[in-house]
This record gives sequence, C-alpha cells and structure tokens, in this order.
Amino acid sequence: MTLPRFRTNVAVDNKWTEGFDPVTEADREAERVIREMIAARFPGHALIGEEWDDTAGDGRFAWIIDPIDGTRAFITGVPVWGTLVGLTVDGRAVAGLMAQPFTGEVYLGLPGEAHYHRGGERQQLRTSKITELAGAKLTATSPDIFSRPGHDFTAHWAAISTGALTVRYGLDCYGYCLMAAGHIDLVVEADLKDVDITPLIPIIENAGGVVTTWDGGRAEAGGNVVAAATPELHAAALAVLARVG
Repeated sequence: MTLPRFRTNVAVDNKWTEGFDPVTEADREAERVIREMIAARFPGHALIGEEWDDTAGDGRFAWIIDPIDGTRAFITGVPVWGTLVGLTVDGRAVAGLMAQPFTGEVYLGLPGEAHYHRGGERQQLRTSKITELAGAKLTATSPDIFSRPGHDFTAHWAAISTGALTVRYGLDCYGYCLMAAGHIDLVVEADLKDVDITPLIPIIENAGGVVTTWDGGRAEAGGNVVAAATPELHAAALAVLARVG
C-alpha cells in the first residue's frame, strides 16, 4: 500500500486547519489493510491507529499502528519514513516493528531481543556505549516540533542541542531505529502521539536503550520524549531538560 505510491504524484491532504499535517491515500490504505490483517488473526484485540477511529477490544491487548511515520518525508521522496506496528499488554509496549520497504529494512523488538533484518541479513541490535552528552550524536525530527501553538520548548531544545556533539534532523522513526543500532546516541522530541513512539519502545529497550518522557515516566502515551543509548546518557539529558524548567 505504501511502496507503490512512494515517489509518485500521490495526492496530499492537510489534517490541520492551521499549519501543515499531511496525509495521503498511502497512509489510509496501509492502516486499513494492517487493521484487517490483525483483526482477522486477533479479533478480540483493540486497534489504535493514526488515520482511523480506535476499535475497542475485549481484553488486555492493543495494537498501535502508524502506517507512515514521517509522511513529510514520504511526500518529498526521502526514505526515512516507516510503517510502525506495536503491541501493548495492559498498556505497556511489549513488541514493535519499524518497516522501511524502500530500503528493505525491518527493525524488530520482542521481549528480550531486538533485531535488524534486510534481505537475508539479520543482526542483533545494540545501542552505543556513549554516556556523556558532549559525546552524543543527537537527533530530532525538526526544530519546529519544539515550538507549536500551546507550548514552547525552544529553550529546552537549545540547551540540549548545544551540549551535544552533533545534531541531525528529519529522520522521524528512522532516527530511533538508528539509535537502537548504535549509530545515533540520543533522540529528544516534543508533543509525540502514542502511535509515534509506542511501537519503537520495545526496539529501543531490548537493544539496551532507555526511553521515557521528559519527567522520567513511561512513554506509551506519547508527549515529550527522550530516548538514549545508555542509562547514564538518559540521566544527563533529563538533567539538562529539568534545569531549563
């Protein structure tokens, strides 16, 4: 549903009346098919997605779906978007995947393990050993996410980005997966939805990383999020954010 529409003249709609939050037929159709496949296999499970109304379940299990995380990248032909699917049990993320079909990559987090797949290649995911902010390669989707109507976290971003070794923008979910693989050390973002982060939590945690909200809580509900390669780097990032207030 996504790859055949990538780098084509796919129509783009805007979900916001002010600003720009794009959605395409690829987003809607991919989520529709994913929902159908899950519902056929697990009819009693809840379905929570980006583009369609939530479907209530009758038990402890809920699937979290973002058919294209990084629609801005998708519509500009940049292959750092991905399809996210996660599973929660009693509200806690226990399994998740990010699939990037253009590059053929899949990042998979399961209880006690996290792996990278591409073709016949399969590697265990492990985060880096960086413990200090000054040595950290940092990413965020865009500096714009720190200043939106209703919140202004530009001072927080300025404090942490100036303290890092280097900063890269525009990676969306791909940045979190590169962190799980040890190439990036720290991800800091604001105002995430549950579908943006929940499927990535098992990938990060089972690769050895730490991911929480800025106040140190669980990140399944979204909000302001920090993901770090090591507990020490995570603590250092939280300390910088807390000093700003």
